[in-house]
Amino acid sequence: MRRLAAAMVNRVPITKARINLGQLAKRAHVNKEYFILEKDGIPVIGIMDADEMEDYLELRDPKVKAQIRQSNKDIAAGRTRPAGDLLQDLLAGAAGSSSRRSK
Repeated sequence: MRRLAAAMVNRVPITKARINLGQLAKRAHVNKEYFILEKDGIPVIGIMDADEMEDYLELRDPKVKAQIRQSNKDIAAGRTRPAGDLLQDLLAGAAGSSSRRSK
C-alpha cells in the first residue's frame, strides 16, 4: 500500500506573501503545499489548492456526509459488487440506448 506524503505546511508573514502571492499560488496548486499566512506572528489565513478546497467544502455538506455514511453501511453489510460488473452494465446500457436512437 502506498503511503501518502506528509502535508507540507509553510508559515509565511503576510507581508512576504503579498510580494510572492503568484509563487505561493503556483506551489499550492502544483505541489499541493499549504500556506499559513501570519500577521504579527498570529495565523490569520490559509492558502491551499482550489480542488482540495472544493473537496473539503463538499465534505462539510450534510447530504454528502449522509451519502458517505450510507455507503459505509452498504459496504459493511456486503451490498457491493465489483467495479468491472458495474462498468459492463453501464456499457451494455449505453450500447442499447445508442442502437435505439439510430433506428
